[in-house]
Amino acid sequence: MKRKNKESKHQENGLEPSHWMVTRRDVLKVSGLLIAGLSVGAPMTYAANMNNKPKLRFGIVADAHYADADPRGVRHYRESLPKLAECVTSMNTQKVSFLVELGDLKDQGNPAEEENTLTYLDTIETALANFEGPRYHVFGNHDVDSISKTQFLAHTENTGIAKDATYYSFDAHGVHFVVLDACYTADGSDYDHGKFSWKDANIPKEECDWLKSDLASTAKPVVVFVHQQLDGETDLCIKNAAQVRQILQESQKVLAVFQGHNHAGHYSHIEGIHYYTLKGMVEGSGEENNSYATVDVHEDHSIVVTGYRKAISTHMAKG
Repeated sequence: MKRKNKESKHQENGLEPSHWMVTRRDVLKVSGLLIAGLSVGAPMTYAANMNNKPKLRFGIVADAHYADADPRGVRHYRESLPKLAECVTSMNTQKVSFLVELGDLKDQGNPAEEENTLTYLDTIETALANFEGPRYHVFGNHDVDSISKTQFLAHTENTGIAKDATYYSFDAHGVHFVVLDACYTADGSDYDHGKFSWKDANIPKEECDWLKSDLASTAKPVVVFVHQQLDGETDLCIKNAAQVRQILQESQKVLAVFQGHNHAGHYSHIEGIHYYTLKGMVEGSGEENNSYATVDVHEDHSIVVTGYRKAISTHMAKG
C-alpha cells in the first residue's frame, strides 16, 4: 500500500470532573423527521459554553461496524444504518464544516465473504455520503478484516485527498487536521484481509517521519484523528503510542486527539494535549444507544465536544 501525505500525569479510566462533567439538556422534539424510513426525534444533547461562537464546528462518529448480520452480544450491526442516518441529518441541519468517521465503518458476516463485505461497505458509505459537506475516514481494524486497504479506499471518499492515501492532512478555518493510520503490524505490514491481530496496532517509521514533517510545515493549531488509542498501554492502544505522543508534544501545536476503537469511550490529558475517545455507535439497540458528537474549536484554542444520545460532552481548556 502506497502511503502519502498523505506529562501532566496520565488521567486515565476515571472521568475527571473538571473536564468530563456534563449538564443534561431537555430533549429537543422534532416532528416529521424521517431517516431511512425510521421516524426519530432529535438526539439528546449535552451542552457546554454554547454562548461563545466557535471559529469551527465539525462532526465525529466512530465504530458503526455496519453489516447485514444478526446481533452478536451488544453489537447491533444492522441498526448502525439508521443510527448513522440520524447522525448525518443532525450534521446537515447544523451545517458543520466537515464530518470525520473515526474507523470501523463496516464489519463482516459469519462466515466472512469478501463480496458481502464490500456490499456492506458500499451501503454504509452511501449513508455517509448523504452528508452535505466534506467527509473523511480513519482506518480501523475492522475496515480491513476481509478486504484490503486498497479496496476500502476504492469504495469510499476522503474529500480532496489522494485516493491512495491512508494517512493525510488538510486545513479548515485556520486549523490543521491530521489523520493517522495505525493499521500496521509490528513489522510495518498493512492490515490486509484479516491477517493481523487487533492488539498489534502500530504507526510505522515512514508514517512517523511524515508526521514530524507535516507538523513542522504548519503554523496553525493542530487536531489529530486516529482509530486506536494513543493515550495508554492497554491492548486498545497503539504499540508505539509513547513515541507518537512525543512527536505530537514536541510540535507544541496539537490541541487534541480524537479516537475510536474503545466502544466505552475514554478521556486523558497528557502534556497539554486532550485525548477524547468517542463511544461506539454499534453498541446497544435502539436510537437511544446512538453515539456521535460535534466539536467546536474556539479562538482561544479551547474545544467543546457536544455529545448526542449516549456520547459524552466535555469542555477542554487550552493546555
